[in-house]
Amino acid sequence: MGHSTDEKHEKKEMDTRSLSSSRHPSLNMAYIHKVGVPPKQNLFKEFKATVKETFFSDDPLRPFKDQSGSRKFILGIQAIFPIFEWGRRYNLTKFRGDLIAGLTIASLCIPQDIGYAKLANLAPQYGLYSSFVPPLIYAFMGSSRDIAIGPVAVVSLLLGTLLQNEIDPTTNPTEYRRLAFTATFFAGITQATLGFFRLGFLIDFLSHAAIVGFMGGAAITIALQQLKGFLGIRKFTKKADIISVMHSVWGSVNHGWNWQTIVIGATFLSFLLFAKHIGKRNNKLFWLPAIAPLISVVLSTFFVYITHAEKNGVEIVKHIEKGINPSSVNEIYFHGEYLGKGFRIGMVAGMVALTEAIAIGRTFASMKDYQLDGNKEMVALGAMNIVGSMTSCYVATGSFSRSAVNYMAGCQTAVSNIVMSCVVILTLEFITPLFKYTPNAILSAIIISAVINLIDFQAAILIWKIDKFDFVACLGAFFGVIFLSVEIGLLIAVSISFAKILLQVTRPRTAILGKIPGTTVYRNLQQYPDATKVPGVLIVRIDSAIYFSNSNYVKERILRWLTDEEEQKKVDYQPRIQILIVEMSPVTDIDTSGIHALEELYRSLQKRDLQVDKLPC
Repeated sequence: MGHSTDEKHEKKEMDTRSLSSSRHPSLNMAYIHKVGVPPKQNLFKEFKATVKETFFSDDPLRPFKDQSGSRKFILGIQAIFPIFEWGRRYNLTKFRGDLIAGLTIASLCIPQDIGYAKLANLAPQYGLYSSFVPPLIYAFMGSSRDIAIGPVAVVSLLLGTLLQNEIDPTTNPTEYRRLAFTATFFAGITQATLGFFRLGFLIDFLSHAAIVGFMGGAAITIALQQLKGFLGIRKFTKKADIISVMHSVWGSVNHGWNWQTIVIGATFLSFLLFAKHIGKRNNKLFWLPAIAPLISVVLSTFFVYITHAEKNGVEIVKHIEKGINPSSVNEIYFHGEYLGKGFRIGMVAGMVALTEAIAIGRTFASMKDYQLDGNKEMVALGAMNIVGSMTSCYVATGSFSRSAVNYMAGCQTAVSNIVMSCVVILTLEFITPLFKYTPNAILSAIIISAVINLIDFQAAILIWKIDKFDFVACLGAFFGVIFLSVEIGLLIAVSISFAKILLQVTRPRTAILGKIPGTTVYRNLQQYPDATKVPGVLIVRIDSAIYFSNSNYVKERILRWLTDEEEQKKVDYQPRIQILIVEMSPVTDIDTSGIHALEELYRSLQKRDLQVDKLPC
């Protein structure tokens, strides 16, 4: 009985909101409430509020409010260097987790860094340099507890491709290296500037679908590039598109492939993939895929050393310089023709690195339920790349594979990055000569196994199911990378993302609403086929704010809905439309152009002898 009473009460409340009451003006007037006019503000206050909401929505100065001068100074230091905030609560238990995680990711990063440096067309030691200084800087300035810093495959490939277009790394290695440091410097400047001026929202213009396509295409491009080392081909194309690479591969099949190299690469690639499979099936064995690359390097190096396989055509690393990072301040181009080129390349590489790092940081922050300050992250990433460019490093960022291992290994804070840096410096000081006989095939196998995870089939399938236009953006970025080049693919990804934004702004969705039988609820007829139209009434919903960019389209679309409905009514011999109801609840904002468009719509409908009702927005 009580349940029946509740249903009647709920139905009565729904009736008061029913759109059908528009057919009874006297009844409907009782439920019309006048919309209040917001209080007036002067121009300066309104502008100040808009700027604050746009750039300082998180109110970063709130902790400084009502604090003494000394306290403000301490808070300022902690804002720039978060380690001084969480470091006070650091204890032995946390260090134990960070130590295990740091040692684990170090075992993964050392072989990866050597391979990624080759992707960037740099000597192997520069990959190791980039896992020493940048992680230390980030540990002091970064706000993520889980992200692992170092070179990554996509940025290494992008940087290598863009630099190679300007300078040949084979004939001019010194100039090439200098341009790489210059690009890294400006990548850091770009990242730090975006963070300092709180412009981090700009990276959100690269949609998730475009990133999925770009990463997938880059992964395939990287894997194809590794066929040179995997197959032992000496003469290989410098182009990155799939057609040139496959032509180079199959053109060398009779005289360029080395069977010993292929055996080494295939054997250890199988081992790496098997270890990764075991790690996915059993989370307790997360350390197995993390340490598998180092095991592969040790075993393959020992095998080549005892068999002297290098004499049979197996390409080896040969020489890696010992010692910590030398200064490279004097190698950065601060003037001359390469200054502008370094700035352009650095800005592109910096934005891609920033997008990847922020995405990784946010992912693990949500998993551990803590807040990540995107602008602080940008400043930290920028600072580490600026310092890195002056200490012989190239662009470093957050690595997803290493960060995942870091998370699984139980890291507690950014100290795991410090532990990793310590292991890398010990490697540079004492162990690098042991990598002399490391075959290039094993580095290719490590990179191939690492980039496979960048191809996210499930995400692509989900994008297809949810939004076909997003899927077009995904495919555009994907095919742009593999068939043209990495930079063209990135340009396509950005262009399609902007095109989608423009399309949604200039062509907002509108819908015809119908009444769901047995209720007083009105819904989109396309989404609810059982919904029925109200005789003589056309209900149109506008699903967007109305601005100068779409106001004319909204007006014309409503008139076209009306014309189509009237033509259909004539065919079906039904009563003509007498009332048009414009449902504007989703309209969050409207400017003067939108108001003028609605006034023009009203005059047009008056000429048609139609009654217009507007639900308040």
